[in-house]
Amino acid sequence: MDDSPPEQERRRTPWGLALFWVGAGVNHFRAPRFYEPIVPPPLQSQARAVVRLSGVAEILAGAAVIAPATRRVSGPYIVALLAAIFPANIYMALKPARFSSIPRWALFARLPLQPLMMVWAWRATRS
Repeated sequence: MDDSPPEQERRRTPWGLALFWVGAGVNHFRAPRFYEPIVPPPLQSQARAVVRLSGVAEILAGAAVIAPATRRVSGPYIVALLAAIFPANIYMALKPARFSSIPRWALFARLPLQPLMMVWAWRATRS
């Protein structure tokens, strides 16, 4: 078994991805009031349910990455999940006054990070 740095990194990357998604999902339950205003207006009347559902979806994403049997399927799932939550990121960037506690630059910086996270998810789940 090759334990060179690239091999170690290849093994750690799925774990980092899994921890990110499980942590993000759990945070939806720990701090729902942060996420509820992010829900775009057409879904605002169901903001609490949307936040809970997205939290569960993110926890499932992380769990799917951890399990070798579901790791490959988790890649497309995470890419789809990121696409589904992208409208909330656009909404935040277009309505910065509603999110004054977050620096305006950070609202816009999230937008190009979304495709990079898609690439990370795809690559980390191909091993």
